Amino acid sequence: MSEISLEQILSTCDHTLLKQESTWEQIKALCDDGIRYHTASVCISPCFVKQAKDYVGERLAVCTVIGFPNGSMTTASKVFETTDAVANGADEIDMVINIGWVKEGRYKDVQKEIEAIKEACRGRILKVIIETCLLTKEEKIEMCKVVTKAGADFIKTSTGFSTGGATREDVALFAENVGPKVQIKAAGGIANLKDAEDFIKLGASRLGTSRLVKIAKEQG
Repeated sequence: MSEISLEQILSTCDHTLLKQESTWEQIKALCDDGIRYHTASVCISPCFVKQAKDYVGERLAVCTVIGFPNGSMTTASKVFETTDAVANGADEIDMVINIGWVKEGRYKDVQKEIEAIKEACRGRILKVIIETCLLTKEEKIEMCKVVTKAGADFIKTSTGFSTGGATREDVALFAENVGPKVQIKAAGGIANLKDAEDFIKLGASRLGTSRLVKIAKEQG
Protein backbone atom coordinates (compact mmCIF):
# COMPACT_ATOMS: atom_id res chain seq x y z
CA MET A 1 0.00 0.00 0.00
CA SER A 2 1.42 3.37 -1.02
CA GLU A 3 2.23 5.76 1.85
CA ILE A 4 1.71 8.77 -0.40
CA SER A 5 -1.69 9.27 -2.01
CA LEU A 6 -2.11 9.62 -5.76
CA GLU A 7 -3.49 13.13 -5.19
CA GLN A 8 -0.34 14.10 -3.27
CA ILE A 9 1.88 12.69 -6.01
CA LEU A 10 -0.04 14.54 -8.73
CA SER A 11 0.25 17.80 -6.78
CA THR A 12 4.05 17.57 -7.21
CA CYS A 13 3.82 16.89 -10.94
CA ASP A 14 4.87 19.30 -13.68
CA HIS A 15 2.62 17.66 -16.30
CA THR A 16 4.93 17.79 -19.30
CA LEU A 17 4.72 17.82 -23.08
CA LEU A 18 7.85 19.00 -24.88
CA LYS A 19 7.83 16.84 -28.01
CA GLN A 20 8.89 18.64 -31.17
CA GLU A 21 5.71 17.63 -32.99
CA SER A 22 3.35 18.86 -30.25
CA THR A 23 0.24 20.74 -31.44
CA TRP A 24 -1.97 23.25 -29.67
CA GLU A 25 -4.76 20.67 -29.40
CA GLN A 26 -2.39 18.39 -27.50
CA ILE A 27 -1.24 21.24 -25.27
CA LYS A 28 -4.86 22.23 -24.60
CA ALA A 29 -5.63 18.64 -23.56
CA LEU A 30 -2.55 18.71 -21.31
CA CYS A 31 -3.86 21.87 -19.66
CA ASP A 32 -7.32 20.32 -19.19
CA ASP A 33 -5.71 17.33 -17.49
CA GLY A 34 -3.53 19.57 -15.34
CA ILE A 35 -6.60 21.44 -14.11
CA ARG A 36 -8.63 18.26 -13.57
CA TYR A 37 -5.93 16.44 -11.62
CA HIS A 38 -4.55 19.50 -9.78
CA THR A 39 -0.97 19.15 -10.97
CA ALA A 40 1.68 21.65 -9.88
CA SER A 41 1.92 23.00 -13.43
CA VAL A 42 2.01 22.14 -17.10
CA CYS A 43 5.51 22.26 -18.61
CA ILE A 44 5.42 23.21 -22.29
CA SER A 45 7.51 24.74 -25.06
CA PRO A 46 7.83 28.55 -25.14
CA CYS A 47 5.77 28.96 -28.32
CA PHE A 48 2.65 27.75 -26.48
CA VAL A 49 3.02 29.78 -23.29
CA LYS A 50 0.78 32.73 -24.22
CA GLN A 51 -1.98 30.52 -25.63
CA ALA A 52 -1.83 28.24 -22.62
CA LYS A 53 -1.83 31.04 -20.05
CA ASP A 54 -4.71 32.78 -21.81
CA TYR A 55 -6.56 29.45 -21.72
CA VAL A 56 -5.93 28.41 -18.10
CA GLY A 57 -5.75 31.84 -16.46
CA GLU A 58 -5.14 31.45 -12.73
CA ARG A 59 -6.44 27.88 -12.62
CA LEU A 60 -3.02 26.36 -13.33
CA ALA A 61 0.63 27.38 -13.35
CA VAL A 62 2.38 27.39 -16.74
CA CYS A 63 6.03 26.33 -16.82
CA THR A 64 8.32 26.61 -19.83
CA VAL A 65 11.87 25.71 -20.80
CA ILE A 66 14.84 27.95 -21.62
CA GLY A 67 17.98 26.99 -23.55
CA PHE A 68 16.31 23.67 -24.18
CA PRO A 69 17.45 20.94 -24.54
CA ASN A 70 21.20 21.42 -25.08
CA GLY A 71 21.93 24.50 -22.96
CA SER A 72 24.61 25.73 -25.36
CA MET A 73 23.01 29.04 -26.35
CA THR A 74 24.58 32.33 -25.27
CA THR A 75 23.57 33.81 -21.94
CA ALA A 76 22.05 36.79 -23.76
CA SER A 77 19.79 34.54 -25.82
CA LYS A 78 18.66 32.62 -22.74
CA VAL A 79 17.91 35.87 -20.92
CA PHE A 80 15.88 37.05 -23.92
CA GLU A 81 13.97 33.76 -24.00
CA THR A 82 13.22 34.15 -20.31
CA THR A 83 12.08 37.76 -20.63
CA ASP A 84 9.82 36.78 -23.53
CA ALA A 85 8.39 33.80 -21.61
CA VAL A 86 7.60 35.97 -18.58
CA ALA A 87 5.95 38.58 -20.82
CA ASN A 88 3.83 35.80 -22.32
CA GLY A 89 2.62 34.73 -18.88
CA ALA A 90 5.01 31.96 -17.76
CA ASP A 91 4.79 31.28 -14.03
CA GLU A 92 7.84 29.03 -13.85
CA ILE A 93 11.09 28.73 -15.81
CA ASP A 94 13.16 25.56 -16.29
CA MET A 95 16.57 26.49 -17.75
CA VAL A 96 19.36 24.25 -19.06
CA ILE A 97 22.91 25.05 -17.98
CA ASN A 98 25.87 25.26 -20.35
CA ILE A 99 27.19 21.74 -19.81
CA GLY A 100 30.40 22.44 -21.75
CA TRP A 101 31.24 25.15 -19.22
CA VAL A 102 30.87 22.61 -16.42
CA LYS A 103 33.24 20.25 -18.24
CA GLU A 104 35.74 23.13 -18.50
CA GLY A 105 35.38 23.98 -14.82
CA ARG A 106 33.85 27.38 -15.59
CA TYR A 107 31.54 27.28 -12.61
CA LYS A 108 31.61 31.04 -12.03
CA ASP A 109 30.31 31.57 -15.58
CA VAL A 110 27.55 29.01 -14.99
CA GLN A 111 26.61 30.81 -11.78
CA LYS A 112 26.54 34.22 -13.48
CA GLU A 113 24.27 32.85 -16.19
CA ILE A 114 21.85 31.39 -13.65
CA GLU A 115 21.83 34.71 -11.79
CA ALA A 116 21.11 36.62 -15.02
CA ILE A 117 18.20 34.34 -15.83
CA LYS A 118 16.91 34.54 -12.27
CA GLU A 119 16.82 38.32 -12.59
CA ALA A 120 14.91 38.02 -15.88
CA CYS A 121 12.40 35.72 -14.12
CA ARG A 122 11.16 38.71 -12.11
CA GLY A 123 10.20 36.62 -9.10
CA ARG A 124 8.95 33.56 -10.98
CA ILE A 125 10.15 30.13 -9.89
CA LEU A 126 13.47 29.15 -11.50
CA LYS A 127 14.53 25.52 -11.90
CA VAL A 128 18.04 24.71 -13.12
CA ILE A 129 18.48 21.58 -15.26
CA ILE A 130 21.99 20.19 -14.91
CA GLU A 131 21.56 17.01 -17.07
CA THR A 132 22.95 14.55 -14.53
CA CYS A 133 23.51 11.75 -17.07
CA LEU A 134 26.32 13.82 -18.65
CA LEU A 135 28.09 14.78 -15.42
CA THR A 136 30.46 13.06 -12.99
CA LYS A 137 29.58 12.77 -9.32
CA GLU A 138 32.04 15.58 -8.52
CA GLU A 139 30.47 17.83 -11.18
CA LYS A 140 26.99 17.15 -9.79
CA ILE A 141 28.12 18.08 -6.28
CA GLU A 142 29.75 21.26 -7.58
CA MET A 143 26.55 22.16 -9.44
CA CYS A 144 24.55 21.73 -6.24
CA LYS A 145 26.80 24.43 -4.74
CA VAL A 146 26.52 26.67 -7.82
CA VAL A 147 22.72 26.46 -7.97
CA THR A 148 22.56 27.24 -4.25
CA LYS A 149 24.89 30.26 -4.55
CA ALA A 150 22.97 31.57 -7.58
CA GLY A 151 19.73 31.64 -5.61
CA ALA A 152 17.67 29.39 -7.88
CA ASP A 153 14.55 27.76 -6.46
CA PHE A 154 15.15 24.23 -7.75
CA ILE A 155 17.86 21.98 -9.09
CA LYS A 156 16.48 19.59 -11.73
CA THR A 157 18.01 16.32 -12.89
CA SER A 158 17.29 16.09 -16.58
CA THR A 159 15.75 17.37 -19.80
CA GLY A 160 14.47 13.94 -20.82
CA PHE A 161 16.18 14.49 -24.18
CA SER A 162 19.66 13.13 -23.37
CA THR A 163 21.07 9.69 -22.57
CA GLY A 164 19.25 9.22 -19.27
CA GLY A 165 16.75 10.64 -16.81
CA ALA A 166 16.40 10.93 -13.06
CA THR A 167 17.93 8.28 -10.83
CA ARG A 168 17.38 7.64 -7.16
CA GLU A 169 21.11 8.06 -6.55
CA ASP A 170 21.15 11.53 -8.11
CA VAL A 171 18.14 12.76 -6.13
CA ALA A 172 19.74 11.49 -2.91
CA LEU A 173 23.01 13.21 -3.88
CA PHE A 174 21.15 16.49 -4.49
CA ALA A 175 19.44 16.23 -1.11
CA GLU A 176 22.82 15.88 0.60
CA ASN A 177 24.48 18.79 -1.20
CA VAL A 178 22.03 21.60 -2.01
CA GLY A 179 21.37 24.47 0.35
CA PRO A 180 18.25 24.53 2.55
CA LYS A 181 16.38 26.91 0.24
CA VAL A 182 16.89 24.82 -2.91
CA GLN A 183 14.24 22.27 -3.81
CA ILE A 184 14.69 19.23 -6.07
CA LYS A 185 12.91 18.29 -9.29
CA ALA A 186 13.30 14.79 -10.69
CA ALA A 187 12.53 14.49 -14.39
CA GLY A 188 12.93 11.93 -17.14
CA GLY A 189 12.12 8.24 -16.87
CA ILE A 190 9.52 8.41 -14.10
CA ALA A 191 7.53 5.40 -15.27
CA ASN A 192 5.14 4.58 -12.45
CA LEU A 193 3.84 5.50 -9.00
CA LYS A 194 6.60 3.54 -7.25
CA ASP A 195 9.22 5.68 -9.03
CA ALA A 196 7.32 8.82 -8.06
CA GLU A 197 6.96 7.80 -4.44
CA ASP A 198 10.64 6.86 -4.19
CA PHE A 199 11.77 10.21 -5.60
CA ILE A 200 9.52 12.13 -3.21
CA LYS A 201 10.80 10.14 -0.21
CA LEU A 202 14.39 10.85 -1.30
CA GLY A 203 13.72 14.58 -1.30
CA ALA A 204 12.14 15.62 -4.61
CA SER A 205 9.26 18.08 -4.27
CA ARG A 206 8.58 18.24 -8.02
CA LEU A 207 8.36 15.53 -10.65
CA GLY A 208 8.61 16.20 -14.39
CA THR A 209 6.57 13.60 -16.26
CA SER A 210 3.50 12.98 -18.42
CA ARG A 211 2.91 9.41 -17.27
CA LEU A 212 1.40 9.99 -13.84
CA VAL A 213 -1.74 11.67 -15.13
CA LYS A 214 -2.17 8.76 -17.56
CA ILE A 215 -2.00 6.40 -14.60
CA ALA A 216 -4.58 8.47 -12.74
CA LYS A 217 -6.90 8.26 -15.77
CA GLU A 218 -6.49 4.49 -15.94
CA GLN A 219 -7.40 4.22 -12.27
CA GLY A 220 -10.56 6.16 -12.95
